[in-house]
Amino acid sequence: MYKSETNGSMNNFFREDVYKLFINGEYCESENKKTFSVENPFSQQPIAKVYEGEDIDINNAISAAQKAFKIWKEYTLEDRADILNEFARLFSKKLDDMAYMETVQTARPIREMKSQLSRLPEWFKYYSSLLRTKEEKVYPFGNSHHAFSQRFPLGVVGLITPWNHPLLILIKKLAPALAGGNCVIIKPSELTPITTLELGAIANEAGFPKGVINIVPGFGHSAGASLTNDYRLAKIDITGGTETGKVIAEASGRNLTNISCELGGKSSVLFFEDIDIDKAVNASAFASFIATGQTCVQGSRLLVHESIHDRFVEKFIKKVADIKIGDPTLLETQMGPLVSKSQLNLIEKYTDIGVKEGANLAYGGKRFLEYDHGYYYLPTVFTHVKNDMRIAQEEIFGPITTIIPFSNDEEAINIANSTQFGLGMSVWTEDVSRSFYVSEKLESGIVWVNDHHRIDPAAPWGGIKLSGLGKENGIKAYLDYTNEKTIIVNKENNNFDWYTQGNIQRYS
Repeated sequence: MYKSETNGSMNNFFREDVYKLFINGEYCESENKKTFSVENPFSQQPIAKVYEGEDIDINNAISAAQKAFKIWKEYTLEDRADILNEFARLFSKKLDDMAYMETVQTARPIREMKSQLSRLPEWFKYYSSLLRTKEEKVYPFGNSHHAFSQRFPLGVVGLITPWNHPLLILIKKLAPALAGGNCVIIKPSELTPITTLELGAIANEAGFPKGVINIVPGFGHSAGASLTNDYRLAKIDITGGTETGKVIAEASGRNLTNISCELGGKSSVLFFEDIDIDKAVNASAFASFIATGQTCVQGSRLLVHESIHDRFVEKFIKKVADIKIGDPTLLETQMGPLVSKSQLNLIEKYTDIGVKEGANLAYGGKRFLEYDHGYYYLPTVFTHVKNDMRIAQEEIFGPITTIIPFSNDEEAINIANSTQFGLGMSVWTEDVSRSFYVSEKLESGIVWVNDHHRIDPAAPWGGIKLSGLGKENGIKAYLDYTNEKTIIVNKENNNFDWYTQGNIQRYS
């Protein structure tokens, strides 16, 4: 569908003029024939047009998936595993082009996208292996009966994905959904749908039956609402904002649809007095400004022990000032622009809020103007931050971080837990006992020790509080994409007659 010449210039990237929906194994126009443009956040020029899916297209996709489910659910676990492995092999061959396309859509530096996408085949390989090794349970049920569990697919599921990690977040959902024997309707973000649409051709080549994977780009108020309100779905899996998650959870509740939500975050990064300052500074820069801060586990709350606070701030500002901002297609670029003008406006709004709240704007706080295009904003650091300030409590989703001092372990724990979110946090210390103690006290679905933002297909990922419901990754995600059936077999060859007079037997 495309070819690329990745020599550092986005002008040498060629693609179809109009990308189509992918329904029932075929690329097709939307029923209304309407299109929308996908913008390059660096050049602020259109990348391509995409057909806009609406209610009727979602309906067509669900109908195709229902038909395909009758076929796909009958595949053996081994057959599913083989197809997942083949998908991983074919996807691996396209990683360089896919990474470049992700950079063009999101403006995340190519060095980030190459690193991130290189790991994605692991998810399909992991769930392929799981299908071949996962054992069902046998339950104690006395000597006369044998009881065991059996897993079977949910049915048709809806996957709704955001713009910040288009392929990573999708594949965390897609691999276990397919392993579980389900058919999927994918609604990617309207800002970044192109790489998701490319997966349709790979799915066909890998051997998935037509209709198992369907991709309908569109807008939340139309395609998204139609998908999440459809009673035929067995599950909805969304990554997005907390308010969106609440709306979708309400709809799923009306239809008794299973739901998994990975929502907002406001991650604290705790640096204790025994940590090496340079190690802390490097960790903070990564946690705060990877993906231009547009990630749900961004280190937006740097909690630093008061004994190292001043030295940390001094070195951290110098580190941040040296981050190389530039053309995201160049390997030397370390930070690109924000994804859209609305996101840039939001970052400017929160900078103003922080200043008005009385925080000290220690670095950044303005647009990066070395280009006459692109939604650039300098990495921004606030010090003298109080925990109840809006910039310390609300998810901003951009290159703004706050530094908050603490005096002892309990204060650090209390500050870290005092938000409505609970997705990810990290603890930095050389004290093993402290690392266990603090990690266990933190109210978060994920806690890293001496690391941040690391992920693996085997390790469950998901939040608590307003950060969401359910888990991605690991055996848990696979189980959540299946139903469980308990089968109870009577081993005795007797003629049981409950109604024989005088013959009272144990029945339950």
